[in-house]
Amino acid sequence: MELLSDKVIFLTGGSMGIGLECAKTYAKEGASVVIVAYPEGPVTTAIKLLGNARHLGITCDISDAEQVKTAIQQTLEKYGRIDVIHNNAGIASPSKPLHETSDEEWDRLMNVNLKSVLLTTRFGFDALQKSKGCILNTSSLVGEIGQENHAAYTATKGGMNALTKSMALDYAKHAIRVNAVMPAGVWTPMLRSWSQEQPNADSIEKYLDDIHPLGYCPEGDAIADACVFLLSDKARFITGTTLAISGGAELGYRRKE
Repeated sequence: MELLSDKVIFLTGGSMGIGLECAKTYAKEGASVVIVAYPEGPVTTAIKLLGNARHLGITCDISDAEQVKTAIQQTLEKYGRIDVIHNNAGIASPSKPLHETSDEEWDRLMNVNLKSVLLTTRFGFDALQKSKGCILNTSSLVGEIGQENHAAYTATKGGMNALTKSMALDYAKHAIRVNAVMPAGVWTPMLRSWSQEQPNADSIEKYLDDIHPLGYCPEGDAIADACVFLLSDKARFITGTTLAISGGAELGYRRKE
C-alpha cells in the first residue's frame, strides 16, 4: 500500500541531496511532489527524473517572500490543495567560527534556513488548515549537539528545532502536525563539498563513518524513508518531535577499530 497516496507535497530544496531522495521516495509512495528550489536547471532535471506528469517543478528563492507566495499559489492552482509542506532547503557554508563569519554569510544562513520556514508557513497555512495537513522540517543533529567551525549553521538548526516544537503547539488546534528530522552525516553533494573544505579532507570519509555507531555514513534514502513515515497516517499521533536519524551519533560513542 502506498503510504502517501494522493497527498500533495510542497518540498523546498527538492532538486538535490536529501531533498531529491525525498522527492523520489514520496513519488514512489503515491504523492504528487512540488519541487521548489533554485536554480532552474536542477529543478527541471529532478522533475524529469520523477518521470510523471503529476509532479511540478518551481524555480524559487525560498528566502524571498514574493517568490514563496507565488510558488504556493501555483501549487494551489494546479492541485487545489496542499497536504504537506516539507521545509528541506538549507545551506551549510561557511565553515568557520562565529567571529570570522561575515554579516552577509550570517544573513544568508538565517534567511535560507530559517526565514524560509516563516514564509512557507505564512503563505501555506490556510491550505494546511483546510487539508489538516502537516509540516516537516529538515534540521540537523548539530542543532542539538553543536559542531566545531559551524556556529552560524548550528544556530539555524537549533532555531529550527525550537520552531518545530512551538509550531506544533500553535497548530495542534488546527489538526496540523509539525515534526523535524535530524540527520547527522549524509552523503549529499553539499556534504561532499563541505568535506573538501576541511583541513583533513583525505580522511573525512572514515571520520564520517566513525561518528555513526552503526558504522557508516548513509545515503539520503535513509532519511527519506523516515520522512515518509512522519508524513503518513501511521504517524498521525506524532507532533513536535525532532527525530534523530543518525545511526546513534547523538549517543556520544565512537567506533573503535
